[in-house]
Amino acid sequence: MRVLMVTPGTRGDVAPMAGLGKKLQEHGFAVSIAANAAHAPLITAAGCSYHELPGDMSALVSPAAPGAKPSASQLSWYMRELGAYFDSAATGTLEAAEQGADVIIANSVAPYAYDVAEAFGIPVIGAHLQPNEPSTAYAPMVLGTARSFGALGNKALGSLIGSGKAPYDAPVARIRAALGLPKRTRASGERQRRRANAPVLHGFSSSIVPRPADWRSGLSNCGYWWPASDEAWTPPSALADFLAEGPAPIFIGFGSTEALDPEFMLDVARRSGRRAILQGAPEISEPGILGIGAAPHQWLFPQMAAVIHHAGAGTTAAGLRAGVPTIAVPIFTDQPFWAARVHALGAGVEPVKYKDLSVDRLASAIDQTLSTDHYATNASRIARLLAEEEDSSLPVARALREAAAAR
Repeated sequence: MRVLMVTPGTRGDVAPMAGLGKKLQEHGFAVSIAANAAHAPLITAAGCSYHELPGDMSALVSPAAPGAKPSASQLSWYMRELGAYFDSAATGTLEAAEQGADVIIANSVAPYAYDVAEAFGIPVIGAHLQPNEPSTAYAPMVLGTARSFGALGNKALGSLIGSGKAPYDAPVARIRAALGLPKRTRASGERQRRRANAPVLHGFSSSIVPRPADWRSGLSNCGYWWPASDEAWTPPSALADFLAEGPAPIFIGFGSTEALDPEFMLDVARRSGRRAILQGAPEISEPGILGIGAAPHQWLFPQMAAVIHHAGAGTTAAGLRAGVPTIAVPIFTDQPFWAARVHALGAGVEPVKYKDLSVDRLASAIDQTLSTDHYATNASRIARLLAEEEDSSLPVARALREAAAAR
């Protein structure tokens, strides 16, 4: 069976799907992944075929500087650029499907994949890295807040926002027109899929986010889809030497967001007085502080005393898997949700809001984390729970076979 995964977004959106793709190939599926060009090596290293989605999401993840709210003009620019990005992704999705697929797996920001699949007469399975279904259990991810509005408020807001404007509305309309499909809005399509109980699989653990009681039966948690290990990767000698020279350091890195510049991270490390590794700052090297480029989190994080990051879904999962405390600085969308989950589980201090971020605030959070034993204890307990879970590719393989049988 030919499986096409449609994964617009940053590395954090693509890495779990590449890991899942590698596992699905072991189950006998032929897997190709459509993503931005920057992620092609990640996909081919997992043994999957690659299709390009034009564009680069990394420039669209932080419309404001640390400690500041985005202005109206910044938000307006951001939404225009986001719409253009998804329009290009919709075109790339169509071109990828034209190469041949028996079923499509689409992430949460690829609703146009359903329209492409409709035209080709093939099934689609949703594969989400965050809970997006309107629910009493959480506020809508798009709000970028961990605040609860109460059971009724959460559900009502989720339904209201799902029916409102979104940056992929125009791409959905254009793709449907180009393919000769009947007019149907993105929101209407999503409502129709809910009524049909269309399957949506979630790549996170019920130990971290228990399945909400009001989810329909077509929604399920599979467990985390872990990124594939790169067997050929070895740490640079400077990194290996630094880790061997002293006690476990802290990690500071903000992934694709690049939300904190190297000087800010360096100031935090100096202020904390801790040994530190700064990802995204390879030019930095001074006593007790090392800047590095890319390094696999599954290799690096278990060797840290604590990890400081933006609380993206994938990075948060890597920290929990490593069993080390997290200091979260969430910026937008689902990041406050994941940051709040880590804190609620006792594996990290109260998140430091990006709009309130300062060197002193972050250094203080580091001190609190490393001087309080229960954060490390709880993080270690969670890591053991995750290690004991079922192979998360098995529910996906079952869903693919069921989708093929139902055609």
